[in-house]
Amino acid sequence: MSYYLTLVLDTVGITESFDQTLINGLLQIFNFGAAFSAAILVDRLGRRTLFIWSGIGMLISYIVWTACSAVNSNTGSKPAGIVVVVCLFTFFFHYDIAYTPLLMSYPTEIFPYSLRSKGIAVELFAIYGSLVIAAFVNPIGLENIGWRYYIVFCVFLVVFLAVTYFLFPETKGYSLEEIAVLFDGPSALEEHDEKSERFVMEDAGVQSDAHVEKV
Repeated sequence: MSYYLTLVLDTVGITESFDQTLINGLLQIFNFGAAFSAAILVDRLGRRTLFIWSGIGMLISYIVWTACSAVNSNTGSKPAGIVVVVCLFTFFFHYDIAYTPLLMSYPTEIFPYSLRSKGIAVELFAIYGSLVIAAFVNPIGLENIGWRYYIVFCVFLVVFLAVTYFLFPETKGYSLEEIAVLFDGPSALEEHDEKSERFVMEDAGVQSDAHVEKV
């Protein structure tokens, strides 16, 4: 929606350039404030809590958004169009509190070190791949079926919320080693301790050899 805000506003009768620019400017300031607040609170509320809160809020916002878009399209109701604008801000607030501060940091936390770079690469590939598809699909969908196209996103949000609820672990208060235990079991911590001990011993040996050579 951030890429096609003009088309969204056109569908509810807000077509003046000044009005669209004003809404877009206010929305960006609003997004900054929401994301900044969430970034401060993430260690207090927890990652899983923010993701679930975000998913529920986005889903409710989008359902109301879709319903009011349908009313505005069928009856030309201006109040319904105003509610769509309100839902626009509500949706982005709930997006900002989780996906803006955690989109990169959360996967970084849960990926083991050996898979971290590969996992982030896959995530970025999926993100930019979906944006390329959306860049061609969204205008066609909005132009041909109007508000009904929003139903597709409602379904996506239900799927996202279900995945979050059943598969996202809470990582608040855990170190990276403790998070590894959540995924790989106690053996991950034992393996980490063994590697750390080996590293310390090797490092101590190097320092001892250097001291002997110096003497």
